[in-house]
Amino acid sequence: MTIEVGAQAPDFTLPDYNKQKVSLADFRGDKNVLLVFYPFAFSGVCHGELCEIRDDLSEFQNDQVQVLGVSVDSPFALKAWADQEGYTFPLLSDFWPHGETAKAYGVFNEDAGMAVRGTFLIDTEGKVRFAEANQPGEARDQSVWKKAVTELTG
Repeated sequence: MTIEVGAQAPDFTLPDYNKQKVSLADFRGDKNVLLVFYPFAFSGVCHGELCEIRDDLSEFQNDQVQVLGVSVDSPFALKAWADQEGYTFPLLSDFWPHGETAKAYGVFNEDAGMAVRGTFLIDTEGKVRFAEANQPGEARDQSVWKKAVTELTG
């Protein structure tokens, strides 16, 4: 069951691609968070989606909003991918315990061992303001994210 709008977002602490710990609680009271789960680094649809975020980053991330990407890849794979593609927003590793954060948000595919395409906009108080989940191979419409970010931040 995917976490729904209005619910308190589950907290997490995950390593980024530099093996630095990042917690949702780090942003509480300071920034909204656009949390973007994706199946795997270096995969076709994920590549397109994250490049779209990279190329349009100011639409998603600013002094009021932080983008965080999350997959079950290891920090080493995420570092190689970020370096190759020029991603400057954090990519977090939900590698171990495998997929625990994706499970907490209801976007983990047990059979495939990966996150589905879950997107959550979490406000500064930790409440989910936008939520969607798309299956692997089903690209997301990022214009709805932009609309949700604009509605939240003015």
